[in-house]
Formats: sequence, C-alpha cells, structure tokens
Amino acid sequence: MHIMDILQNSTRAGATLIELDVCENPETDQLTLIFKDNGSGMSEEVLQQVLNPFFTTRTTRKVGLGLSLLKQNAELTGGSLEISSTLGVGTIVTVQFGLSHIDRPPLGDLAGTIVLTASAYPKIRFIVHYKNPSVDYIFDTDEINEALDGVSIQDPEIIQYLIEMFRENI
Repeated sequence: MHIMDILQNSTRAGATLIELDVCENPETDQLTLIFKDNGSGMSEEVLQQVLNPFFTTRTTRKVGLGLSLLKQNAELTGGSLEISSTLGVGTIVTVQFGLSHIDRPPLGDLAGTIVLTASAYPKIRFIVHYKNPSVDYIFDTDEINEALDGVSIQDPEIIQYLIEMFRENI
C-alpha cells in the first residue's frame, strides 16, 4: 500500500516519468525503495511539512498519513525515509527498511501494484528496477508499449500477461 500511495502522489503531481528502484540486499540486511518522478515537485515550505500527518495539500481531506506512516514503518525496522524535491522539477523519496526485521511490511503484490498502476495511467512512463543477489529486472512501459505495437496496455489480457511476466522475472 505504501508503494501504491507514493506512485499515486507522483501521478497527482503531474509526473510523466515515474521510476522505482527496489533493492533487496541480504549482505547489508536492507530493503531500499527509491521513488523518482518529474512531477511538480514541492516548495521548501511544503517539503518541511510533508511528514506531518496533519498536513496535506489535498482539498478532499485534512490529514496526509501516507508519508508519515511510511517513515514510521521504516524507522521501526531500523531504517529511514528521506525526501528531496525541487519545485517544477520533481521529487525523490528514498526509504530504507531492515530487510529481515520482523516489523518490515511485506512488499505484497509488487507485480500487480506496478502493472495495474501503469495501466491506469498509460500516458505516464513507469520504470521499475528490481534487484537482489539473483535478480536484476527492469520493467519499462516504453519498451512494453513498443513491443505491444499499438495494442493497449489497458487490455485485460495484456494486464494479466504483464503481471505474470513481472512475477516470473522477480
């Protein structure tokens, strides 16, 4: 859910490119997630408040729990969360978790989360780089759309195929 929340934040910020690096490193006992987007970015004032659960830029509610809960979950495992952002340029969110820590939330259905989000926003380029000692996989919607040769990434059969492909590769 944290991954989906950050991806949704990037889409709301008007990003046309969203990148996610997922690195599982058993040697250092770390799981690192790095989200990068070229969305609207944040001003210094917003950046200073963004981890406050009672702050949000959304007008549909008065709290913004996503980033503060993500930070809390990372810190429970001995990890951390860092955000850098430049107004008009984009945002980078780096999250580190203790990989083997009992309090680390599971990645869940990473393949389903990525593919369904990418299919919901077909005009946004998503690049996901998943890496662990035995896997180095890149999912890039530009490459996929080129291979599809005009078939929509939103086609239910394509979505199912991409989810299965992603799962098999990670």
